[in-house]
Amino acid sequence: MENDMKGYEKTLRELLEQKQYTKLRQEAEDMNAADIAAVMDDMEDEESLRIFRILPKNMAADVFANLELEGQQYIIQSLSEKEASNIIDNLMADDATDLLEEMPANVVKRLLANARPDTRKDINHLLRYPEDSAGSIMTVEYVDLKVNMTVHDAIERIRNIALDSETCNICYVLDQQRVLLGTVALRYLVILNQDALIGEIMNENVISIGTMTDQEEAARLFQKYDFTAMPVVDNENRMVGIITIDDVVDIIQEEATEDIEKMAAIIPSDKSYFRTSILETYRNRMPWLLLLMVSATFTGAIITNYENALASYVVLTAYIPMLMDTGGNAGSQASVSVIRAISLGEIEFTDAFKALFKEVRVAGLCGLTLAVCNFVKLMLFDRVGVEIALIVCATLVLVVLFAKMIGCFLPLLANRLGFDPAVMASPLITTIVDAVSLSVYFAIATRVLHLAI
Repeated sequence: MENDMKGYEKTLRELLEQKQYTKLRQEAEDMNAADIAAVMDDMEDEESLRIFRILPKNMAADVFANLELEGQQYIIQSLSEKEASNIIDNLMADDATDLLEEMPANVVKRLLANARPDTRKDINHLLRYPEDSAGSIMTVEYVDLKVNMTVHDAIERIRNIALDSETCNICYVLDQQRVLLGTVALRYLVILNQDALIGEIMNENVISIGTMTDQEEAARLFQKYDFTAMPVVDNENRMVGIITIDDVVDIIQEEATEDIEKMAAIIPSDKSYFRTSILETYRNRMPWLLLLMVSATFTGAIITNYENALASYVVLTAYIPMLMDTGGNAGSQASVSVIRAISLGEIEFTDAFKALFKEVRVAGLCGLTLAVCNFVKLMLFDRVGVEIALIVCATLVLVVLFAKMIGCFLPLLANRLGFDPAVMASPLITTIVDAVSLSVYFAIATRVLHLAI
């Protein structure tokens, strides 16, 4: 697949450089819209725009819908108002709304002014909903039927409106007030008696989602029920749109990327790596680096406080990195597992005690295993005294225990307080565990070795 993409890109670039626009157009007609968009995303903006202008009109909107947001914005702002509005008119309402949400207000105003009235109405409707809600990602293009229709009538309606709908695999049965009554799968309409009434054959056990529901919850429902589309209703169960599986895939990718960036102590960005400027990347990374650097001063303060103990037993210094790293890794393992469980809806704050009890038992097994292995290493290879070996190994057990408890509890607490649990991931927990590791280490060492602080 990667080789195919490189071949497509090479072919389109060569035809563009040679100004063989007719042949380029013919090549594009034989390609998939998503493949053309992928090639254009890898090109400079000006090259991408030139290819877009050459594309057949019936392909332009499909290719545009698959472009990255930055590429879409550049093309829209480079086209005439009439050309740009034509693209908006041919996009699905949810895709058009996603684009316009990121555009300057003056550009949006001009585009909507030139768009078709029905397009303008749909987009304004979607723009009312909060970002990341089900209402903001739904599309209003779907096939609706009435209970008193026959199967024959329903098929005729599908023929008339299916091309302008996001999908026609599932049709939604509504009453006169647009209240959702049931669903009918297209395959049943094809095989059932043409005189049968929709009200008699529809499935009344409908699972729907509210307009204000968070998009992550919507994605979980898709996963739970294996849906390809789901109806979106308002507070009075009136149908206002549908969410389709392609939207859910985008949500999953977006949410996973956001969690990964937060877990790495980076402010999330909706831009791709190479389209994020150096200054913007700096702004996304610097705040957390600064905060973690300042918080790490506690570690330095602890070491300074135990200078006398370290001076008496310099060998203790050699095992500080190992203890801190092990504690940080143990805490990260617990936090990542819990954060993932929270995101999948498998665990809540009410399960905190149960989760902590599990992590304590895991920590006991891990800590003892590490301590035994480390004791053998200390005695056979490092050849330290038994007291030093016992201090290091005892610290190791306690550090792993505390680290896993902290890594388990902090994400649950953050989620309970309304914060993103991913914020409590590796970097922050590692900093906390480092301070705990040193405190435990020196506390044990001073008591066993009777050292003065």
